[in-house]
Parts: sequence; structure tokens; C-alpha cells
Amino acid sequence: MAFSTNDLKNGMSLNLPEGLFSVVEFQHVKPGKGGAFVRTKLKNLRSGAVIERTYRADEKLDQAIIDKRDMQFLYRDGSDYVFMDTSTYEQMQAPPDTLGSAPDYLKEGDEANLQMYNGEIVGVDLPASVELAVTETEPGVQGDRVSGARKPATLQTGLVVQVPLFINPGDTIKVDTRTGEYLTRA
Repeated sequence: MAFSTNDLKNGMSLNLPEGLFSVVEFQHVKPGKGGAFVRTKLKNLRSGAVIERTYRADEKLDQAIIDKRDMQFLYRDGSDYVFMDTSTYEQMQAPPDTLGSAPDYLKEGDEANLQMYNGEIVGVDLPASVELAVTETEPGVQGDRVSGARKPATLQTGLVVQVPLFINPGDTIKVDTRTGEYLTRA
């Protein structure tokens, strides 16, 4: 669907020759001499890379209609992840490479919002934080009370995060899905 650069909005998805992009920010510029133009900052939906592009005012671009679906992660089938659409109960398999960093935070039964374009996953929205169980970490040493000291802990999804010394195997912790950092004990 073609539309004019004059109608750009933040968050809008574009289908450009270089791939799928989302508008991070844009600015209409009207210089004293010459034609008006639109300066944009675009984020690649697949790689996350941010590029800057300048377009003439009223230049035509292709809008990509992204279908956002609420899905529940059911189980792993080999290396694939099996999701169920929470409105139609339709199941879908997704290879891990299409999910970005989401597999680090998904456990069975968790909800995620999958962004689809032409039947292909182009992005995954997760909750801001998730609760995961610690499967492996060194025991905290008695008397080791260095303020802010951290140790690595392996979580049930295989993700390794730095946690405070008082966290033990079997504890459930909250992890920020945007930064991958420990937040608090759950």
C-alpha cells in the first residue's frame, strides 16, 4: 500500500527495497531555498539496525501492514517453538532464528505478541519482565558481603545472567526482557 512521506507516523512499518523498517522518528524540513524534505530514522525489524534516510516531501513509500497476534508458547518440538493463537487456538511452529532473543525468556505457557508479515515472523513483543527459575549457580560464600557483588546464574531457558550472591539454585527471579538484567527475587 503506497502512501506519501507527508503522512509518516512514528511506529509505522515500511516495506523498503532494503527490507522491513519501522519509523523511529521523522522530521519535516522546509529549507529557505529548494524543495521540502523529510528526514527519517528507521529501524530494521529483522536485525534491529537503525538507519537514517532522507526523502523528498510527498515521495511515495510502501507501507507494510504488520499483523500482531497474541500467542501462547506451548512447547518445543525439536529446535522449533510451538505457539498457539489465543483467539483462534491455531498452532504454529517457529524456528528459533525467527524469534530474536525471545527464546531466552520464554517458558511453557508464557504469552508473547508475534508480529507477522506475509505469514513470516518479523518481531516478538515480550512482557517487560519475566519470572524464571535459577537452575545453576555457585553457592554464596558465608561472610562474602561485598556490596553489589554478582555471580553468574543459569536460568531454566539456558540464559545466563549476573545475580546477587544470595541467589541460590531453585530460586525464581525476575529478569528485564529488554536488557537481560536481574531485577529482583520473585
